[in-house]
Amino acid sequence: MQIIGGILLLVLVIGIYFLPGIVAHSRVHHQENAIVLLNLFLGWTLLGWIVALVWAATAVRKDLQ
Repeated sequence: MQIIGGILLLVLVIGIYFLPGIVAHSRVHHQENAIVLLNLFLGWTLLGWIVALVWAATAVRKDLQ
């Protein structure tokens, strides 16, 4: 039972870590790739994760959709 709990916790932590990329993808953000790369390489710093999340939540350009 502890193994299942550990796996579920790991999946939850990974999901939270990549939340900015998930948000950018779900919003079809025009800078999705850059947001995912920022999150991947600097997300481990809290500041990098917050910047990526705020960037993912910014307005999406209508002319590219």
